[in-house]
Amino acid sequence: MPSKTLLSNRVALVTGGSRGIGRAIALELAESGAAVGVNYHARPDAAEDVVARIREMGGRAAPLQADIADKAQVEAMFTRCESELGGVDILVNNAGLLYPGRLLDHQESEFDQMWRTNVKGLVYATEAAARGMVERGWGRIVNISSNAAIGTAMPGTTLYAATKGAVLSLTKRFAYELGEHGVTVNAVLPGFTKTDMVLADKDQKQADEVIARVAGRSMLGRVGEPEDIARVVRFLCTQDADFMTGQYLLADGGRMDYLTHC
Repeated sequence: MPSKTLLSNRVALVTGGSRGIGRAIALELAESGAAVGVNYHARPDAAEDVVARIREMGGRAAPLQADIADKAQVEAMFTRCESELGGVDILVNNAGLLYPGRLLDHQESEFDQMWRTNVKGLVYATEAAARGMVERGWGRIVNISSNAAIGTAMPGTTLYAATKGAVLSLTKRFAYELGEHGVTVNAVLPGFTKTDMVLADKDQKQADEVIARVAGRSMLGRVGEPEDIARVVRFLCTQDADFMTGQYLLADGGRMDYLTHC
Protein backbone atom coordinates (compact mmCIF):
# COMPACT_ATOMS: atom_id res chain seq x y z
CA MET A 1 0.00 0.00 0.00
CA PRO A 2 1.41 3.43 -0.97
CA SER A 3 2.27 6.01 1.67
CA LYS A 4 -0.46 8.55 2.29
CA THR A 5 2.18 11.29 2.22
CA LEU A 6 3.23 10.68 -1.39
CA LEU A 7 0.57 13.00 -2.78
CA SER A 8 -0.65 14.82 0.29
CA ASN A 9 -1.92 18.34 -0.38
CA ARG A 10 -2.43 17.49 -4.05
CA VAL A 11 -5.74 17.49 -5.91
CA ALA A 12 -6.24 14.97 -8.70
CA LEU A 13 -8.98 14.72 -11.29
CA VAL A 14 -9.52 11.39 -13.03
CA THR A 15 -11.71 11.41 -16.12
CA GLY A 16 -13.77 8.26 -16.48
CA GLY A 17 -12.95 7.64 -12.83
CA SER A 18 -16.02 5.66 -11.82
CA ARG A 19 -15.25 2.32 -13.48
CA GLY A 20 -12.50 -0.02 -14.59
CA ILE A 21 -9.00 1.42 -14.84
CA GLY A 22 -10.22 4.90 -13.88
CA ARG A 23 -11.75 3.63 -10.67
CA ALA A 24 -8.51 1.87 -9.73
CA ILE A 25 -6.52 5.03 -10.47
CA ALA A 26 -8.83 7.20 -8.36
CA LEU A 27 -8.48 4.83 -5.40
CA GLU A 28 -4.71 4.49 -5.82
CA LEU A 29 -4.20 8.26 -5.84
CA ALA A 30 -6.47 8.66 -2.83
CA GLU A 31 -4.48 6.00 -0.95
CA SER A 32 -1.40 8.10 -1.72
CA GLY A 33 -2.97 11.12 -0.04
CA ALA A 34 -4.50 13.07 -2.94
CA ALA A 35 -7.97 14.55 -2.91
CA VAL A 36 -9.72 13.12 -5.97
CA GLY A 37 -12.34 14.43 -8.35
CA VAL A 38 -14.10 11.40 -9.84
CA ASN A 39 -15.46 12.26 -13.27
CA TYR A 40 -18.30 10.25 -14.73
CA HIS A 41 -20.62 10.62 -17.70
CA ALA A 42 -23.76 8.58 -17.06
CA ARG A 43 -23.28 6.41 -13.94
CA PRO A 44 -23.66 8.57 -10.82
CA ASP A 45 -24.07 5.47 -8.65
CA ALA A 46 -20.66 4.14 -9.70
CA ALA A 47 -18.98 7.49 -9.07
CA GLU A 48 -20.65 7.86 -5.67
CA ASP A 49 -19.37 4.39 -4.75
CA VAL A 50 -15.77 5.42 -5.52
CA VAL A 51 -16.21 8.66 -3.59
CA ALA A 52 -17.63 6.75 -0.62
CA ARG A 53 -14.65 4.37 -0.65
CA ILE A 54 -12.23 7.28 -0.61
CA ARG A 55 -14.04 8.99 2.23
CA GLU A 56 -13.99 5.74 4.21
CA MET A 57 -10.19 5.88 3.91
CA GLY A 58 -10.30 9.33 5.46
CA GLY A 59 -9.70 11.07 2.14
CA ARG A 60 -11.46 13.85 0.28
CA ALA A 61 -13.32 13.22 -2.96
CA ALA A 62 -16.14 14.58 -5.10
CA PRO A 63 -18.19 13.11 -7.97
CA LEU A 64 -17.97 15.31 -11.09
CA GLN A 65 -20.43 14.75 -13.91
CA ALA A 66 -19.38 15.82 -17.40
CA ASP A 67 -19.29 14.53 -20.94
CA ILE A 68 -15.59 14.89 -21.72
CA ALA A 69 -16.41 15.41 -25.39
CA ASP A 70 -18.29 18.64 -24.55
CA LYS A 71 -15.90 21.53 -23.90
CA ALA A 72 -18.41 23.62 -21.95
CA GLN A 73 -19.13 20.69 -19.63
CA VAL A 74 -15.41 20.11 -19.11
CA GLU A 75 -14.84 23.75 -18.15
CA ALA A 76 -17.77 23.61 -15.72
CA MET A 77 -16.39 20.39 -14.21
CA PHE A 78 -13.05 22.02 -13.43
CA THR A 79 -14.82 24.96 -11.85
CA ARG A 80 -16.78 22.58 -9.60
CA CYS A 81 -13.65 20.64 -8.72
CA GLU A 82 -11.80 23.78 -7.70
CA SER A 83 -14.77 24.89 -5.60
CA GLU A 84 -15.08 21.55 -3.79
CA LEU A 85 -11.50 20.27 -3.59
CA GLY A 86 -9.13 22.98 -4.82
CA GLY A 87 -7.19 23.62 -8.01
CA VAL A 88 -6.24 20.51 -10.00
CA ASP A 89 -2.57 19.54 -9.59
CA ILE A 90 -2.85 16.11 -11.23
CA LEU A 91 -4.93 15.26 -14.28
CA VAL A 92 -5.38 11.70 -15.45
CA ASN A 93 -6.97 11.60 -18.90
CA ASN A 94 -8.49 8.15 -18.65
CA ALA A 95 -11.98 8.49 -20.17
CA GLY A 96 -12.24 6.60 -23.44
CA LEU A 97 -14.48 4.69 -25.79
CA LEU A 98 -13.80 1.49 -27.72
CA TYR A 99 -16.04 0.46 -30.59
CA PRO A 100 -14.76 -2.61 -32.45
CA GLY A 101 -14.62 -2.29 -36.22
CA ARG A 102 -12.48 -2.88 -39.26
CA LEU A 103 -11.75 -0.51 -42.14
CA LEU A 104 -14.44 -1.98 -44.40
CA ASP A 105 -17.18 -2.53 -41.85
CA HIS A 106 -16.95 0.22 -39.22
CA GLN A 107 -19.70 2.70 -38.32
CA GLU A 108 -18.76 6.31 -39.00
CA SER A 109 -20.83 7.50 -36.03
CA GLU A 110 -18.86 5.23 -33.71
CA PHE A 111 -15.54 6.45 -35.11
CA ASP A 112 -16.70 10.04 -34.56
CA GLN A 113 -17.67 9.28 -30.96
CA MET A 114 -14.29 7.68 -30.26
CA TRP A 115 -12.46 10.66 -31.77
CA ARG A 116 -14.49 13.19 -29.81
CA THR A 117 -13.96 11.41 -26.49
CA ASN A 118 -10.51 9.86 -26.84
CA VAL A 119 -8.84 12.82 -28.56
CA LYS A 120 -10.84 16.04 -28.36
CA GLY A 121 -11.98 15.31 -24.80
CA LEU A 122 -8.36 14.83 -23.76
CA VAL A 123 -7.47 18.19 -25.33
CA TYR A 124 -10.35 19.95 -23.55
CA ALA A 125 -9.45 18.52 -20.14
CA THR A 126 -5.73 19.19 -20.57
CA GLU A 127 -6.37 22.78 -21.61
CA ALA A 128 -8.60 23.38 -18.60
CA ALA A 129 -6.13 21.80 -16.17
CA ALA A 130 -3.00 23.37 -17.65
CA ARG A 131 -4.09 26.94 -16.95
CA GLY A 132 -3.96 26.47 -13.19
CA MET A 133 -0.89 24.24 -13.31
CA VAL A 134 1.08 26.86 -15.26
CA GLU A 135 -0.05 29.57 -12.84
CA ARG A 136 1.12 27.51 -9.84
CA GLY A 137 4.29 26.27 -11.55
CA TRP A 138 3.62 22.57 -10.96
CA GLY A 139 1.48 19.86 -12.50
CA ARG A 140 1.29 16.24 -13.51
CA ILE A 141 -0.70 15.07 -16.53
CA VAL A 142 -0.98 11.37 -17.31
CA ASN A 143 -2.69 10.27 -20.52
CA ILE A 144 -4.07 6.76 -20.79
CA SER A 145 -3.36 5.51 -24.30
CA SER A 146 -3.23 1.82 -25.28
CA ASN A 147 -0.77 -0.70 -26.59
CA ALA A 148 -3.06 -0.80 -29.64
CA ALA A 149 -1.50 2.57 -30.55
CA ILE A 150 1.84 0.88 -31.26
CA GLY A 151 0.40 -2.04 -33.18
CA THR A 152 -0.98 -5.07 -31.37
CA ALA A 153 -2.27 -7.81 -33.65
CA MET A 154 -5.79 -7.55 -32.24
CA PRO A 155 -8.52 -7.63 -34.92
CA GLY A 156 -11.14 -4.91 -34.95
CA THR A 157 -9.16 -2.21 -33.15
CA THR A 158 -7.69 -0.23 -36.06
CA LEU A 159 -9.70 2.98 -35.69
CA TYR A 160 -9.56 2.83 -31.90
CA ALA A 161 -5.78 2.47 -32.25
CA ALA A 162 -5.71 5.60 -34.40
CA THR A 163 -7.33 7.64 -31.63
CA LYS A 164 -4.88 6.27 -29.09
CA GLY A 165 -1.98 7.00 -31.42
CA ALA A 166 -3.14 10.61 -31.45
CA VAL A 167 -2.92 10.54 -27.66
CA LEU A 168 0.76 9.66 -27.92
CA SER A 169 1.43 12.53 -30.31
CA LEU A 170 -0.40 14.96 -28.03
CA THR A 171 1.56 13.69 -25.04
CA LYS A 172 4.85 14.67 -26.69
CA ARG A 173 3.57 18.02 -27.89
CA PHE A 174 1.97 19.01 -24.57
CA ALA A 175 5.12 17.94 -22.71
CA TYR A 176 7.11 20.23 -24.99
CA GLU A 177 4.76 23.17 -24.45
CA LEU A 178 4.31 22.82 -20.70
CA GLY A 179 7.72 21.65 -19.49
CA GLU A 180 9.09 25.14 -18.91
CA HIS A 181 6.21 25.74 -16.49
CA GLY A 182 7.00 22.77 -14.25
CA VAL A 183 4.31 20.54 -15.74
CA THR A 184 5.13 17.00 -16.85
CA VAL A 185 3.04 15.09 -19.37
CA ASN A 186 3.43 11.34 -19.82
CA ALA A 187 1.40 8.47 -21.22
CA VAL A 188 0.63 4.98 -19.96
CA LEU A 189 -0.15 2.31 -22.53
CA PRO A 190 -2.15 -0.51 -20.92
CA GLY A 191 -2.31 -3.88 -22.53
CA PHE A 192 -5.44 -6.02 -22.36
CA THR A 193 -6.91 -5.27 -18.94
CA LYS A 194 -9.91 -6.96 -17.35
CA THR A 195 -12.58 -4.26 -17.38
CA ASP A 196 -16.23 -4.13 -18.33
CA MET A 197 -15.34 -2.03 -21.40
CA VAL A 198 -13.33 -4.79 -23.06
CA LEU A 199 -15.56 -7.65 -21.89
CA ALA A 200 -18.96 -5.95 -22.13
CA ASP A 201 -20.29 -7.90 -25.14
CA LYS A 202 -19.10 -11.33 -23.95
CA ASP A 203 -20.61 -14.00 -21.73
CA GLN A 204 -18.43 -15.69 -19.11
CA LYS A 205 -17.29 -18.49 -21.43
CA GLN A 206 -16.33 -16.04 -24.16
CA ALA A 207 -14.58 -13.76 -21.67
CA ASP A 208 -12.56 -16.68 -20.28
CA GLU A 209 -11.53 -17.71 -23.79
CA VAL A 210 -10.37 -14.19 -24.70
CA ILE A 211 -8.44 -13.82 -21.45
CA ALA A 212 -6.73 -17.18 -21.94
CA ARG A 213 -5.83 -16.34 -25.54
CA VAL A 214 -4.34 -12.94 -24.70
CA ALA A 215 -2.54 -14.32 -21.63
CA GLY A 216 -0.90 -16.87 -23.91
CA ARG A 217 0.59 -14.02 -25.94
CA SER A 218 2.15 -12.35 -22.91
CA MET A 219 5.55 -13.00 -21.34
CA LEU A 220 4.01 -12.93 -17.85
CA GLY A 221 1.27 -15.35 -18.86
CA ARG A 222 -1.62 -13.21 -17.65
CA VAL A 223 -3.71 -10.20 -18.60
CA GLY A 224 -3.74 -6.94 -16.70
CA GLU A 225 -5.80 -5.95 -13.69
CA PRO A 226 -6.88 -2.30 -13.30
CA GLU A 227 -4.62 -2.01 -10.26
CA ASP A 228 -1.57 -2.88 -12.41
CA ILE A 229 -2.17 0.26 -14.45
CA ALA A 230 -3.08 2.41 -11.45
CA ARG A 231 0.29 1.81 -9.80
CA VAL A 232 2.14 2.99 -12.91
CA VAL A 233 0.00 6.13 -13.00
CA ARG A 234 0.70 6.79 -9.33
CA PHE A 235 4.45 6.56 -9.96
CA LEU A 236 4.22 9.21 -12.68
CA CYS A 237 2.43 11.56 -10.29
CA THR A 238 5.03 11.37 -7.51
CA GLN A 239 8.40 13.06 -7.08
CA ASP A 240 10.09 9.83 -8.20
CA ALA A 241 9.10 10.80 -11.76
CA ASP A 242 10.03 14.49 -11.48
CA PHE A 243 12.59 14.22 -14.30
CA MET A 244 10.34 12.30 -16.72
CA THR A 245 8.19 14.00 -19.32
CA GLY A 246 7.02 13.21 -22.83
CA GLN A 247 7.45 9.49 -22.12
CA TYR A 248 5.35 6.43 -22.91
CA LEU A 249 5.23 3.66 -20.31
CA LEU A 250 4.01 0.34 -21.70
CA ALA A 251 2.23 -1.81 -19.11
CA ASP A 252 1.10 -4.90 -21.01
CA GLY A 253 2.69 -7.90 -19.32
CA GLY A 254 5.15 -8.34 -22.18
CA ARG A 255 2.83 -8.81 -25.13
CA MET A 256 4.55 -10.66 -27.98
CA ASP A 257 2.11 -10.13 -30.87
CA TYR A 258 2.95 -6.67 -32.19
CA LEU A 259 2.60 -6.00 -35.91
CA THR A 260 6.23 -4.83 -36.06
CA HIS A 261 7.23 -8.42 -35.23
CA CYS A 262 5.48 -9.83 -38.30
